[in-house]
Amino acid sequence: MPRTITEADRPAAVSTAIARVDRGMNFLLSAFSSVWIFAIMALVCVDVVMRNAFNAPISGVAEFIALSIAACVFLQLPSAIAQRRFIRAEMLIEALETNRPRLAAVLNVVFVGIGVFVFWNILAWAWPDFAKAWRTGEFAGAQGAYTIPVWPFKLALIVGAAFGLWQLLQQFVLEARILVRAPVAAPDAARGFDATSVGAAAAFLAAVASFVAFLFLGDLRAFDVGMYCLAAMLALVLIGMPIPFVLMGLSFIGIWIVRDSEVLAINTLGLAASTAVASYEFGVIPLFIMMGLVLEKADVGRDAFQVAASLMRRVRGGLGIATVFANAIFASIVGSSIASAAVFSRIAVPEMVKHGYTKRFSVGCVAGSSVLGMLIPPSLLLIIYGLIAEESVGKLFIAAVVPGIILSLAFAAAIYAMAWLMPRFVGATQRADDIEPATWGKIASQLAPIVFLVVAVIGGIYGGIFTPTEAAATGTALAFAIAFLKRRIGWREFHAIVMETGYVSAAILFLIIAANLYARQVALTGIPGKVADWVAVAGLDMTGFLAVYFGILLLLGMILDSVSIMLIMLPIMMPVLDALDGNKIWFGIVTVIAIEIGLLTPPFGLSVYVVKGVLPKDFISLPAIFAGAVPFVIVMILVTVLIMAEPEISLWLLRF
Repeated sequence: MPRTITEADRPAAVSTAIARVDRGMNFLLSAFSSVWIFAIMALVCVDVVMRNAFNAPISGVAEFIALSIAACVFLQLPSAIAQRRFIRAEMLIEALETNRPRLAAVLNVVFVGIGVFVFWNILAWAWPDFAKAWRTGEFAGAQGAYTIPVWPFKLALIVGAAFGLWQLLQQFVLEARILVRAPVAAPDAARGFDATSVGAAAAFLAAVASFVAFLFLGDLRAFDVGMYCLAAMLALVLIGMPIPFVLMGLSFIGIWIVRDSEVLAINTLGLAASTAVASYEFGVIPLFIMMGLVLEKADVGRDAFQVAASLMRRVRGGLGIATVFANAIFASIVGSSIASAAVFSRIAVPEMVKHGYTKRFSVGCVAGSSVLGMLIPPSLLLIIYGLIAEESVGKLFIAAVVPGIILSLAFAAAIYAMAWLMPRFVGATQRADDIEPATWGKIASQLAPIVFLVVAVIGGIYGGIFTPTEAAATGTALAFAIAFLKRRIGWREFHAIVMETGYVSAAILFLIIAANLYARQVALTGIPGKVADWVAVAGLDMTGFLAVYFGILLLLGMILDSVSIMLIMLPIMMPVLDALDGNKIWFGIVTVIAIEIGLLTPPFGLSVYVVKGVLPKDFISLPAIFAGAVPFVIVMILVTVLIMAEPEISLWLLRF
């Protein structure tokens, strides 16, 4: 688990009263941001009703939401930093924090120091920008129709960045104290220091200093700077540095060197922070996250599994197939593989083990089928792809329907085949006669709310009634209504949902802000053009390019999370796709499935870690879960190759 700042760790100069104020301010800013997101949902719903029922849309909704997103993100950042919610590859750094705390402290000092550097420069740009907006009365909208003053939103960004910087400074002091006070390894106790850790730490610091000096003093071409920065990014990510800090810190340095201007680098960083997510379309991310959290609390996954299990109870491997179908249903309204893995680990695994399935197969089935959450719309990854690639999110949702169905059926067929051909792997499965048979009344009562929500959200987008943001807001409101009618959530659950929405949204959107700065640096260094030229010189056609791309995604999936892979790779690969006249919608579906394979492969395998974390501590080992997921990895690879070879599979519904 990530370390948090405890009272015992705080510097002596920081009093208990100040510490309480610190925590209180973090909570206040987070609560304000989370309520703001909920208010955005309500505002969009009212606008939809007013436009469709009374032909009287509310003026300025799109502009208000566009201005709000960055403000909401930065108000959440102090809590995100304090709770260490930024995405990072934790395998190596967590092991070091346990076994070599001094070395880990040195690494964390460097990581946090880069974060301090980034936030300080954001503030250096944001304060003059705010002062100008205040002084000139800058506004968004149309004079004489509606105007929205801009300065309150810019002020929120400054407040969030300032308190975020304060949290980073506290963490810097904490890591420095750990460096001084860390326990000494037993072999070196007599000498009073850990020689191995000290030597490794010194080598790391020397390598960092040498690398920075090499970039600034070396006579390098822009392309060389970009490639060195990219290599350093991957190395630091693997070590365990928070990914937003990696992208922002090295992109800042890259822009500074390429353009020989610190001022330009600061301005580019500031523009990314204030404008990267300043779009109405980005409102879809926190709203779909909120909808998923509501439905998870409402036990929608349990309802879907009960229906599927009752229908498949007498089929060989039936509970495994039921898990796949329940995951597909759950994915059609939640859009998160991680949520699916967490929910069905609690619901499906105990039932499967009870009926004779092996633990290895049971957890592998849950982890494997959880990937449907990021493919079947609404999908958070498809949303992010659409925003980065500047493609229609609605079209991506429609294009994912058929591939999602094919992948679900392929999983089900593989389970059925394994139940007959690999009985030792699957287990001596028993007939689930103790599960209540399905009746039409039961199916209707448990699935009707789900079907209604899917039709409202996806049907609304497909029918042109809603934009994706409006569909997300409407779906979230309906999800709340369903949850309250089913009496599955109360005030405590509502509070938890709203706050968690803010935390998760901030982590993802701040990563997108970091990726925007990275994309600007990549463009300035000319990497996409060079890669496109290399593809042309190598004589690669679309098939060859896809083979290389697929291989890179599989390798990155072993060390990075899905969102980070997409944000790092797309700025480089999209120009190549354009040069080969590839279809961006089809490419998005291929990208999402290929990236999702990484959720099941070691050492990162996020879905596998989620399953492990949800189940009892000694229920099953991590390697056994990875082994159980292998058949599903094979199926995903085959389905990805099929969709690469036949683009019409994903584009077919768009023809209508």
